Amino acid sequence: MARVRYGARTEAEIAAARTASSRLPDIWSTGVVALWESDPDAVAAVLPPPLKPTGRPLVRANISRVDLPGYPLGAGSVAVAAEHGGVSGWYPLVMPMTHERALIGGREVFGEPKKLGEVEVERDGLVVRASLARHGIAFVEVRGAVNGALPLPGPTRKTDFYFKFLPAVDGSGFDADPVLVHCVRNEKVRKLESVTGDVVLRESMYDPVADLPVRAVVEITIGEKTTDQRGRVVERVSAQALLPYIHQRYDDPAHILDGPPEGSV
Repeated sequence: MARVRYGARTEAEIAAARTASSRLPDIWSTGVVALWESDPDAVAAVLPPPLKPTGRPLVRANISRVDLPGYPLGAGSVAVAAEHGGVSGWYPLVMPMTHERALIGGREVFGEPKKLGEVEVERDGLVVRASLARHGIAFVEVRGAVNGALPLPGPTRKTDFYFKFLPAVDGSGFDADPVLVHCVRNEKVRKLESVTGDVVLRESMYDPVADLPVRAVVEITIGEKTTDQRGRVVERVSAQALLPYIHQRYDDPAHILDGPPEGSV
């Protein structure tokens, strides 16, 4: 009988896949990073407990073109500065990706708020434009001009905070207590330039980052970097405390209550 591809895989095949994924070469991306100060009350309002605001209400947009073998990937995020247990890091609110493959692992393994979207990074001489868009709305756009090279930073560690959860089958909350994940990224940079420009936030009911206004642009850069990441569960969190924030993950929270129509297959 020909192999049934939906059938069980052997232990050897599973081990081989795990080994292959652990030996990926450095994958470099070209990206624009914009950092701005926002309204402190707005930043605090988007942080589910036990995350807390830091001493400075910072928002970061990261917009990158990733040189994946075989096909290019657009990847982005909008995150706010946060702190947990003495660790300073970032809490991403939305992470648009241009391919489904980039969504699956991040959402299911780490709890990343990834969604399909459009990601553009363009450079024409010194002129730079980068944007994140969904549903036809470029809700973040960074534009400006390169004004010089910056010293290369050494290898750095950065932490992102994610909440991993499963909505309950009966729509009553969660199937189990959610967990808070610390995802640590080791980053290496091989090129970095400063950009003089601005950040434009456009109204979107799906991605309302316009609620985090640009009070002052702190820094805009364009560079080439590679990162790896490792995540760990640091604690279980209160389902009741997280539930009011579940809408951050979905365009329409009612979607998680939708079942298949009666009689459908």
